[in-house]
Amino acid sequence: MKRIHFTAQDLARTRVATTIGVAAETFDSVKLLKDRDSSLAFRRWHVSVRGRLGEQAGPLAALLPGRGPLVDAMSLLGDTASVDEAVDNLMSAPRALMRLELEHIDFRPADRPWASALMDGDREVRLQVAAALRACHSVTVAPYWSRIRTHLNDVRAGYVDTMADGGVEQLLAALCVPLVRWRPPVLEVAHPRDADLHLNGRGLVIAPTLFSTQQVELLQPSLDPDRAPVLAVPALRGASPETSLWEGVGEPTALSLDDLLGRTRAAVLRTAVGGCGTTELARRLNISPATASHHATVLRNARLVTTHREGKAVLHTITSLGIALLGRSPHN
Repeated sequence: MKRIHFTAQDLARTRVATTIGVAAETFDSVKLLKDRDSSLAFRRWHVSVRGRLGEQAGPLAALLPGRGPLVDAMSLLGDTASVDEAVDNLMSAPRALMRLELEHIDFRPADRPWASALMDGDREVRLQVAAALRACHSVTVAPYWSRIRTHLNDVRAGYVDTMADGGVEQLLAALCVPLVRWRPPVLEVAHPRDADLHLNGRGLVIAPTLFSTQQVELLQPSLDPDRAPVLAVPALRGASPETSLWEGVGEPTALSLDDLLGRTRAAVLRTAVGGCGTTELARRLNISPATASHHATVLRNARLVTTHREGKAVLHTITSLGIALLGRSPHN
């Protein structure tokens, strides 16, 4: 169990982010490929990418041992959405940071000389990690990144809506139950290692993560103790196994409607065929009612849906323009 201790100042400084970064997601995706007990939501992704990573992924796999703590890729490579920037961060990372992030890793005996050279700043070894990061990213993350980013944006929007409705404490109380429990002024996070963290006025950054599915992770910048830690929260936990994140890869036109409107907004438009209330939209798409209402409003302003009341319910119905847009899209 990890216990995060808040003060009133910490609550005021808590904020939400969209992503922990493409490098951290890539590391998590490689770990997920090795996990035989991953969520059904990733079944189609597993089928799509399995067997496509060869020996070039070796250096990244070496940094992900089967037991013990793992490397904090976000602290080491940054939270950027660009793999090129992540590689630049890796190549310029201070030796002290590299050692702090890697010295606690339980490397296999065969990998220890290589890991020691990496911690000592060996440029050739860093280039090996950079090449492995690019290779893994191109297979496990890059083909899906547009949809992943849209999904993470939607999750973040849900966090913002919750904070707007009830403040930071309501978000903490609703965050990834039962892995996280808010017992004011302490946030308890289920974790195999026991620790207490006092924020001491730094606040907390809450960010959704896609490929880390088993537990909530607390990421702390090693060389910047004044910077707010990041709580990485699984974004697909409990999601439907029929998630559309993995559909249509390799089909040049299959993403056109999702690219145009965003994955969730396109799903709202499709669900509005025949009419659908806000609460039902939220239930079907596994989003908050506030997020469903927001997307419906944007579609209504674009004249793709109409909204009217039936008794106490608000009903959203697709317009002829929306139907025409669906009819032109290959992704219905």
